[in-house]
Amino acid sequence: MKDPKTPSVRRVAMAKRVADIWLRNHAEPEYRLTVYRGYSREARNLPGLLRSFRDGKTRFAGLKPVSDLGIKMAFDHLTLWSRDQQGLQHLETALQKMGCETSGVF
Repeated sequence: MKDPKTPSVRRVAMAKRVADIWLRNHAEPEYRLTVYRGYSREARNLPGLLRSFRDGKTRFAGLKPVSDLGIKMAFDHLTLWSRDQQGLQHLETALQKMGCETSGVF
């Protein structure tokens, strides 16, 4: 007799197919950029500046705001992510002109 607590193979396969279909319909690519922080005054204010840029409160190098820009701070770098690849590439170019080192958009 089968143990009632173990799922059947058919149910597991069906759940995997449903999950696969849902992920394919709802998943979108996300691009990341790592900015290594220096010791300049601008680098210390960079997280707040980028948040204001995202919210549309500040202009940054004449770029259009990236509305879904995510910002994560670490000790020596910032990680930025967005679905807008072109917006991140423009932001990377502006940050490099400021003197920041970046990893490139991937």
